Amino acid sequence: MTPLPLSGIRILDLSRVLAGPHCSMTLGDLGAQVIKVERRGAGDDTRGWGPPFAPDGQSAYFLSTNRNKLSLAADFRSPADLALVLELIATADVVIENFLPGVLSRSGIDADLLLSQNSRLLWCTISGFGPESQRPGYDFVVQAECGWMAITGEPDGPPLKAGVALVDLMAGKDAAIAVLGALAGRDHLHTVADRRLHVALRDSALAALANVAQNALVSGHEAVRWGNAHANLVPYQLLMAADRPLVLAVGTDAQWRVAAHALGLAALAADPALATNAGRLAHRARVVEAVSAAVAQQPAAAWIAALERVGVPCGLVRGVQEALRDSGASPHTGVSPQGHGSVRYAPPFLDAHGELIRTFQWSAFDHVPILPAGPV
Repeated sequence: MTPLPLSGIRILDLSRVLAGPHCSMTLGDLGAQVIKVERRGAGDDTRGWGPPFAPDGQSAYFLSTNRNKLSLAADFRSPADLALVLELIATADVVIENFLPGVLSRSGIDADLLLSQNSRLLWCTISGFGPESQRPGYDFVVQAECGWMAITGEPDGPPLKAGVALVDLMAGKDAAIAVLGALAGRDHLHTVADRRLHVALRDSALAALANVAQNALVSGHEAVRWGNAHANLVPYQLLMAADRPLVLAVGTDAQWRVAAHALGLAALAADPALATNAGRLAHRARVVEAVSAAVAQQPAAAWIAALERVGVPCGLVRGVQEALRDSGASPHTGVSPQGHGSVRYAPPFLDAHGELIRTFQWSAFDHVPILPAGPV
C-alpha cells in the first residue's frame, strides 16, 4: 500500500460533536493515526443523536464524521486515565480539542505546560467565539449571529439556516488546514504561542461570507436575501421546468448569449441592453420572466441537454438519495475522501480500542486490521 501523506503523524482528538471530529477525520483520511478520547459511559454527544441509527446501533450523525479513528474511553478524574492521556500527548504530534477555556487545565491537562515540555507538539483549540469566550459554540447560533441567516431564504420570508451544519464543517476544515500548515512549517515554530492554533466558528463563518461580505463593505449597504437568485449575476437561479426544478448559472456575457439562443430567446440575446451582466441586473425582472416562461415549456432533461451542448452551467435539483446514488458512498463510512485520502478504519464503537491503547499506546494501530478497499 502506498504511504499516505500523513503516515506516521499522531493526532490525539479530545473534541466532540462536529467541527473537531471533522478536522481529525480529515487528517485521518490523509493517513494520520487518530485516537479519539471520549467520555466514559456516554462517549461523544453525537452517539445519541438519532434516529436514524445503523443496524449495529451507531447513530448516523456519529458515523458521518468519525471514520479512521480508534476510540478510547477515559475519565479525566481517574488518575490512571489521566496519566494515560498525558502519556499519549507526550508522544503525539497534534492535540485537537474544543473545550471551553479552563476546563482541560482544571482536569490536569495544561496545554501551555505540555507544549513547553514537547517542542514538536501542536495544539489546536476549536471554539465558538474565540479563545477567551465562555460561550458554547453551536452552528445554528453562529449562523444567526454572523449574517448567514439574514441572507438565506426568500426576500419576503423569514431568515433561514443552511440545510447542513456548514459553519461546523468549514471550521473543521479550517482547523485541518491550520494543522497541516503548522505541520509543514513546524521547524520554524519555536515558541509555545507559535504552536497553539486557535480556530473559531465565528471567524470561519465571517470569512465564508466572502463576496457577500465584500459587497457590503464596498457598497456600505446591508446584504439582503435573494432566495435562489444571485445578488451579482442574472440569470443565475432556480427555474421550474415542465416536470421538475433546475438551476441555471450564467456567469459570463458569452454564456448569456448562447444560453438565450438555446432557450429560444434570440431577441433577448440580440438586445444590446442585456449584453452585459450589469445590463441584465438592471433589467432583472424582464430577463427572469422571459427565461422562466421559456423553461416552463419543456421537461428539465431537455433543457439540461440543450444548455450543456453550448457549455452553459446548469443542473437538476436532486434529492439527497438521488445525489448519492452513483457516488459510491457507504452507509457506514460515508462519502469517500478526495485526493490522497483513504478509508482504513470504520467509525469505532465507544472504547472499542481501549484495551489495545492501554497496552500498546500508539502502537495499538499495528494491531487493528485495515478495511479492504471499496465501500464498507
